[in-house]
Parts: sequence; structure tokens; C-alpha cells
Amino acid sequence: MTTTSRPRGSAHAAATTHHELTETTGSSALGTVLGILRLSLGWVFLWAFLDKTFALGFSTGRDAKTGVVDRFGDAAWIHGGSPTKGFLTFGTAGPLKDFYGSFAGAAWADWLFMIGLLGIGLALMLGIGMRVAVVSGVAMLVMMWSAYLAPDNNPFMDDHLIYALTLVVLLLSGAGHHLGLGTMWNRLDLVRHHRWLR
Repeated sequence: MTTTSRPRGSAHAAATTHHELTETTGSSALGTVLGILRLSLGWVFLWAFLDKTFALGFSTGRDAKTGVVDRFGDAAWIHGGSPTKGFLTFGTAGPLKDFYGSFAGAAWADWLFMIGLLGIGLALMLGIGMRVAVVSGVAMLVMMWSAYLAPDNNPFMDDHLIYALTLVVLLLSGAGHHLGLGTMWNRLDLVRHHRWLR
């Protein structure tokens, strides 16, 4: 009676192949999740820009008392509404309340805020210019957090800080390359010569 035996290295090779396949699948899944997370956060910024620009009736263009929606009405930025006045006048609290209230509704503040929302939103959605988008996004989110230093449900932590930390994770993990144009963007001569644009 003869028995056939597999080559001694075949079991190891099979185990290695299985491990590599699992690692590749895991990396692919993680990349997809990072890409979706980047797109989701990008949409948060981009939607805020659209809602404030056109008063689409979500946070802008809706009467807080009656709930009546006036889409494309006077609250829209395109019709003279101020994207910063409401929040910086009525939504601030804590030691920096007066500081932020001092420029509520100022044209320069409105423009900087809206350009920031649009630029950060588009960069995240496309997966390009992640360094500039993340630095700008973190700065904006920390400022918004500091404008209301009395969270309702926590001594100091709120969604602005969580979003800021998420942006840092997206940058460090190279999330712009997953479901985005990051790889193509980073190959451009301009970006290769000016690495801060990556």
C-alpha cells in the first residue's frame, strides 16, 4: 500500500497564499470604508455650503418657531442672507461668545466661511488636495467648537472635535486614493513640485 504525500512546502505555501488573500481583502475593504467616510464628510461640508447658498430649508430657510420653509428666499446667501450671522449671534456661548459675535454677519466672515465650506467639501469629495483640506477643515471645526464652549451633553467633547479627528485620520490613511482622484492628482507635475498640494 502506497501513500502519496504532498510536498512539504505546499501546506506552508497554501497558508501563506490564504494569509495574503485575507490581508489584501482586508486592505481593500478598509480602503473602501475610508473612501466612503471621506465622501460622507465631504458631503457634510458641501451640503452646508449649498443649503446656506440657496436656503434649501434644512438649517437655512426654515422658520425655527413655525417650521415653515422658504426655499431660495431671503435667508439664501445669493439673496443677501448672511451664512454666519444667525449662528454667531444666537448660537454661541462661553468665554468667546462676544469675540465671535463681534463679526457676526460681516461680509469678510461670510465669504471666508463659504469659500472654506465649498473648498473643503469639493477637495474631500474628489480626494484631492487633502493636506490643505484637512488643515482648513480642522481649523474651521475647532473654531466652531470654540464658539460654543458649553456642549449640552458633555463637558467639552462634541461632533466638531470628532469630525476634526476624522479628517486627520483620513489624511494619515491616504483616503484620497480610495474612491477618489488622489492617485491621479498626486502624479501632476504641479503637485509633485509643491507637496503641500497633495
